[in-house]
Formats: sequence, C-alpha cells, structure tokens
Amino acid sequence: MKKRTQIWLIFIFLAGNVLAKNTLVATIPFEMVGSYIVLDARINQSTKLKMILDTGLRNTIVTELHPNDSLDLTPGELRDLQGLGSGKGFMAYESAGNNIQVGKIKLPNRLVYAFKEDFFNLSQQTGVKINGLLGVDFFRDYVVQIDYSHRRLRMYRHEQFIAPKGYGVMPMILQRQKMYIHLSVLETDSARQTIKMLIDTGAELTAWFETLTNKAVNIPEKSIRGRIGEGLNGEINGVFARVQQLCIAEFCVKDPIVAFPDSAAISDVVRTSDRDGTIGGQLLNRFNLIIDTNNRKFYFKPNSSFKNPFTYNIAGIEVAHTSGFLPLVEVIHIWKNSPAERAGIQVGDIIAEINFKQMNQISISEVRYYFQKPSQKPMKMLIERNGSYKEIVLEMKAKI
Repeated sequence: MKKRTQIWLIFIFLAGNVLAKNTLVATIPFEMVGSYIVLDARINQSTKLKMILDTGLRNTIVTELHPNDSLDLTPGELRDLQGLGSGKGFMAYESAGNNIQVGKIKLPNRLVYAFKEDFFNLSQQTGVKINGLLGVDFFRDYVVQIDYSHRRLRMYRHEQFIAPKGYGVMPMILQRQKMYIHLSVLETDSARQTIKMLIDTGAELTAWFETLTNKAVNIPEKSIRGRIGEGLNGEINGVFARVQQLCIAEFCVKDPIVAFPDSAAISDVVRTSDRDGTIGGQLLNRFNLIIDTNNRKFYFKPNSSFKNPFTYNIAGIEVAHTSGFLPLVEVIHIWKNSPAERAGIQVGDIIAEINFKQMNQISISEVRYYFQKPSQKPMKMLIERNGSYKEIVLEMKAKI
C-alpha cells in the first residue's frame, strides 16, 4: 500500500511539472487595423502610444506624435536609416537603454528610433491614431502567442515551453535579428520549390517574392502592375499575380495574390539576407501563431480566416485621411492603367460617396474593402475636386 502511494505521489509531481512548463506571464489585447496588430505601449515615462507590431523591423520606431502625446527617450544621436524602397533613406534619432511597457510586460534596455520627420503617415493611411512600430526585439524575452481569433497576445516563459494542442511546428531562422521560415510555393502543376521567407506582421500584403536571382519564383503571365507599398527608402512598385499554392508545412492556401517588386527596390535587402521574399499580415492572420525566438521555433494553427478569398486593389485607388476638424478621404495614389486612371480620378480628389454611402458612415478600412471587392456591376463614386462635385463610374471586374 505504501509503495502504491509513493507511485501516485511521483505521478502527481510529474504531472504538475508538465502543467507548470507553460508559464503564462501576461495576456495582452490588441486591435486589428486592416491586417496590422496595434498595441498600447509606453516608452519610459511617455504617454500611452499606439504601436503596430512589426516583425519586419529589428527595433522600435516612433514615426509620429500627436498633440496630446509625449515621448521620453534616453540621450542619443541622429542616424541615417536604410531599407526597402527606391529613395535615399532618412534621418532618425537613435536612443539606447529604453524601457518599453506593453500591458503588464516590461521590456528593458531597448533600442528606439524616432523619426526626425513623419515618413509613413500611418495615422492618415489607417484612419486611426498610430505612433510607430514595435520590432522583433519585442519577442526577445518571451514566447509570444499571436491569437488572431481572439485578438490577444499571450506571453510565456521560454523555459520548457510546449505548444498547445493542434499547433504544427517548424524551425525558424534568426538572421541579423530578423525571423525567417521555409515555405513551399506551387508555380505550376509540376513545379514546386522551397523558399526562404521573412516573417513580417507589419507588411499589409500576402507575400512578395524577389525577382533578382535564378531561383526566383516565376511571374505568372496573368498579372497587373501596381504600387506594393512604402519602404524606409521610398515607394515600392511591381506587379501582382496569383500563384497556385503557398504552403506553411501541409497547410496550403490556394490562388493567393502575391507581389513581385521591381528589382531596384529590393536588391540590397535580398543580397544581404539571401531571402526569397516576405510573408505579410494577410497570410499570417489566417493562422494563430506562436513565436519562440529562444528555441528558434515557429508554431502555427489555421483559424477561421484560413479559407477567406484573396483580394487586391481592383479600383487602383489609394486613400488616406486628410488632417482637419472633419477628416476627409483623399486620393493619394492612382495605379497606372487602373479603372481609376481610366475614369479620370486624380490625386488630391476627395471621395464624398461610394455607391451612395457617405464617407462619414464608414471607416477607411471599409473604403478599401469597396476597392477590393470584384463585381460585374460598376461602382459609382462621387468625388469633390476644387470645390466642384463629379460623378464617377468604375469597372470592378477582377483582372487576376
């Protein structure tokens, strides 16, 4: 009887150890703005700042401050930053030894950059207040679960972490403080290749592929040209097309719309990282993820968004909120050869209505949804230009 009691005590002790392996340190809610993860954060004694979680960056960057914001940084110096894009870079204030707090989590001794002048205009482009970006060093001290389904981050201790049931796992490469995984892409029925991709939660796209090397993914014949985004060094242009499949392990999305940037915009980055491209938020948010930088593991589990259709900017219109007492939806870019260009829409036009829906009734994310929704029926718009109103009709048939 005594021996049996000892066995049960040993079993209970071991079971307790297994249950205690995953030590939950904090749960942090986040807001989804498009495919961006937006968190509340403080830097030293700053006011509460709205920050995008951006794994495409190494460190934290403060891009803009608003009238009621304050920023408290340690002494530093001006630096010239480089990155994606075809421009010449820009100056930022570099400050080391800062403490960043997100929820109950305190991240000590962090490097922070503050833009000398606003470059990304993230608040105007998202339609909500954004102060900057939290980089990869957010993941340095903890295992981080990104639960897109419930819009929660869960922070665990690294020691003996075991993923919850149902998660797949693959090795993760850490190179120059950035995170990469290997995916597979099906180009044709008989052509599949493995590719090295940067994990970038701050990229508002499904994926982009390099176009420089002999192993580059072939650009499909059916494609359209457009503006891919804005890098640290300026505008990034290229083409959009569908590939047959893009797979994280055995989980494959069908006919995703991906981008192929012009080589000049990505040449330096591709050479220094030896990567084949980037996967962004529009693919990542179809999974719930766990990132363990200490053990270099990437965990993934498809969520309810996994089978959602892939879309692109059919209209060819990019918009932002203009500043003022009543924010207006202003056209800031027009894609060449797009329905918008053919209809005569111009940069600087103010959009007053879309399909008889006034702009003060919908968010800027919903405006973009209208531009991405394919339809056999034309889209009707009312724009204001130089004080006069004009009705516009756009064809919204998808080309890819």
